[in-house]
Amino acid sequence: MDTSPDDITATVNAIAQQLGETETMPIAIIGRLVRQLGPAAAWDLLQETQLVEARGGLLVRGGSRRRTPGGVFFHLARQQLVGADRRRVFGPDSRQKKPARPPAPSLEWADRLALVQEAQQQIGEATTMKITLIGRPGRVVERGEVVLTTLRGGSAPALPKGLPTPPAEPTTYIVLIARKQWAKVAEAIQDPDDVLIIEGYPTLDPQLRGIAVFTLNVTTKKLQAAKRQVRAPSALEQGHGQTQAGETG
Repeated sequence: MDTSPDDITATVNAIAQQLGETETMPIAIIGRLVRQLGPAAAWDLLQETQLVEARGGLLVRGGSRRRTPGGVFFHLARQQLVGADRRRVFGPDSRQKKPARPPAPSLEWADRLALVQEAQQQIGEATTMKITLIGRPGRVVERGEVVLTTLRGGSAPALPKGLPTPPAEPTTYIVLIARKQWAKVAEAIQDPDDVLIIEGYPTLDPQLRGIAVFTLNVTTKKLQAAKRQVRAPSALEQGHGQTQAGETG
């Protein structure tokens, strides 16, 4: 039995009213859906929508908000229709994943010079310069109020994707430490299992083809751990202190 145009129009208008849809585009989609499924199946879909709404509704993708009744209706219709039938009702699916863009070519270390020349047309200013070195010192040389040692950089860590691979030649760090600072770590660093933690101001030393580091703070990993333990009393000690405070109060 064929459905008359008047029946289709009446069904579309009734469903749109039930869903609270008044805009031209969603009403047009309802019209195509009714013609594709037939009025009876469209009414069944509306009843399913009302049941979902009675149970709390559906959230949009990402869960940021609840779908409107019309949104639930169209969502259920998309699940019911497949292939060409879905495209006839909803058009091409804009939600399909777009073809992935080919990855940008990675930068080779040797190619950095052209980029640097472009960047140096306007050089920024660093308000703070600090470097942190962690490791075992080399031979320690003392001269007056200065203690000097050297460290050599190891292999590069895992770098963020897209960055060029650094040169394999390790960097030499010439570390200058005030004698008073060194006195605080000299004994601790005799432990072969301990390492220095040096924070300092770095500058290029072109004659030595390395980085000179003027030490601002120096400690060792074990001294640092012991200092944290002293600063953090145990729960038992905290409770004992609170009891004493209560007794004196």
